[in-house]
Amino acid sequence: MSAPRPPTDPSGLERYYVLTGGRSGPGGSASSLDVATLIVSRAAAVPGMQHEHEDIVRRCRDPLSVAELGAHLGLPFNILAVLLADLLDAGRVEARNPIPASGAGSGPDLALLEEVLSGLQRL
Repeated sequence: MSAPRPPTDPSGLERYYVLTGGRSGPGGSASSLDVATLIVSRAAAVPGMQHEHEDIVRRCRDPLSVAELGAHLGLPFNILAVLLADLLDAGRVEARNPIPASGAGSGPDLALLEEVLSGLQRL
């Protein structure tokens, strides 16, 4: 006599397998995604879309990082990346790379700020 099988957990691995169609990682355009990449919707959701795809398109009307999106949806990075690959390939979302670290610490151009301040003072 075999031991009874535990009930399946709809939020577990089986769910992720179904969401991704068995794929374990993104390919193509989504292979360069990281947690800081910004995702922006390019099109509205359409009837018949997978629920998670629809949720991503709706939430990304304003740019969201992959990390924020994963937190909102409660999905691990690799599962979210597969879903984003589908949407990127379909042209429903756009991925924007974050500002490179080399330019992030340099700050604004001081001369430009002084010109703006001078122009505002003349108003």
